[in-house]
Formats: sequence, structure tokens, C-alpha cells
Amino acid sequence: MKEWHKLSLGLAVAALMTLAGTLAARAQLGPGQDGTVKAQHGDWQIVCRPPPPGAKNETCALVQSVAAEDRNNVGLTVYFQRFSNGQQVLRVFSPLGVLLPPGLGLKVDGQDVGSAPFLRCHNFACYAQVVADATLIERLSKGQSAVFIIYQTEEAGIGIPVSLRGFAEGLKGLGN
Repeated sequence: MKEWHKLSLGLAVAALMTLAGTLAARAQLGPGQDGTVKAQHGDWQIVCRPPPPGAKNETCALVQSVAAEDRNNVGLTVYFQRFSNGQQVLRVFSPLGVLLPPGLGLKVDGQDVGSAPFLRCHNFACYAQVVADATLIERLSKGQSAVFIIYQTEEAGIGIPVSLRGFAEGLKGLGN
């Protein structure tokens, strides 16, 4: 009986360590890394995933993952996605531990664009999302660089630069 208890305990510990390793790998890979890169446009990639249940077409997004220049453990993954209903969405995943009330700030070529609230946190990241209107798409398409701003404290914003090189071409490659 003692041997069985030791074996059961050992298996339970091994299972928990495997689960913890899987979650840690998921957190390091970040969202979108489980898709297939279909194309590269400048600093952006078109990443596609298999169709969700009930859908016919794969789900694709224009994606870029970056780290803060002065803090390589603080990074973002930026998604631009078009849905079949025509809606276009900019979704930004940030690390856990960000201060949620200030939201996510955005500047394009030094000009303040605004901020978006964080909508949800998962076990690997928190994300903010906005419906991308024509003005925002034009700014991103014609811009050289964007800076997304997250806050770890109310006084300390961290600006994370994102290259816009290839964004306009990537939008064309993303299709309708």
C-alpha cells in the first residue's frame, strides 16, 4: 500500500510539473505562436490558425511580437485581424502584471492616438482591443513607428516601440 501511495504521489507530482511546464511554455511563446506563418511583410507576419469549429476558413491575422528596448522581459504581441463581417480589430496582448485602469496608450510617429481599455486577462497575458476605423488604419499604414504604452505603476509608463514597416503590405496580403 505504501508503494502505491508513493507511486501515486510521484505520478501526481510529475503530472503537475508537466502541466506547469506546458503553461510556462505557453506564456513564453505568447499568443499566436501556435499558428502557421503564411507570409512576411517587413516586420509583420501573417499568421493563420485552422478554422474554429463550424467555420470553413482558417483565421489569419497580421502579427508582430516585440520587447521593450530597455526591458527584454516586457513585451507585446500586436494583432490586426479582419473578420468575415468586415469588422477590423487591433488587439494587443501585454504581460500579466500591467496596471489595468490606465489602459493601453498608442502613439504613431510621435502623435498621440489615444488609449484602449484592457478587456480581459488570461493565464498568459492581458489584452486590449479596438475596432480599427479607417483613420487608425491609415495612420498605421502610412506611419513609420508606433509606441504602445503600458503601465506597471501609475507613475511609470513603459513605451514599447513597434515598427510599422510592412504593415500596409501586410494588410493587402491579409485580404478581405
